[in-house]
Amino acid sequence: MSGRTRIKICGLTREADVDAAVAAGADYVGFVHYAPSPRHLAFERAAELAARLPQEVTPVLLFVNASPEEVQTALRTVPRALLQFHGDETPEQCRTAAQGHAHWRAARMQPGFDLLKFAVQHQQAQAILLDAHVESYGGAGKSFDWSLVPADVPARLVLSGGLNPANVTDGIHRVRPWAVDVSSGVEASKASKGIKDAGLMNEFCAAVRRADEARAHGA
Repeated sequence: MSGRTRIKICGLTREADVDAAVAAGADYVGFVHYAPSPRHLAFERAAELAARLPQEVTPVLLFVNASPEEVQTALRTVPRALLQFHGDETPEQCRTAAQGHAHWRAARMQPGFDLLKFAVQHQQAQAILLDAHVESYGGAGKSFDWSLVPADVPARLVLSGGLNPANVTDGIHRVRPWAVDVSSGVEASKASKGIKDAGLMNEFCAAVRRADEARAHGA
């Protein structure tokens, strides 16, 4: 289906989980490069895991307020990666760090946030990733009010923040994103950050496909 919702599974740290994400149907596999995160990986470790990915699955490197030098070092280590900027980066900082590489820009959603203005400011981004606004960076496994998303955002949208196999279908129906992004919603337990559950990854991807089928038939 050409209009299918893309799937990103983020925060992977183990070979078995990378293999399971690919088998489940992920289009993107994310690696976190933010030291305070329990899912943080060194660039070399991300490269080892990314080497397991088939050509049709894209590795994504997640950064929070990293220097351009750090981003470029990562790209030399994982050369075919997509970048995800998840901090306070300005459009100019994203351009400087990416140096022509495709990137996504995270938007921290909360009442009063002007997503339309943000999308225009970051129009060089391949997509805008919608995450919950929390005290730390990242959505902390929390969802946000999907009604905050306008219907006419001039950008590809990636729905994130508290998604799991039980609610992703509803999220797709309500937000109509280009892609969805899951991390904690497919982990083995709340205490096992970075350790994914193969069964949950399969359930998540299957739920996305069911949502796509329903949309294709006008449901």
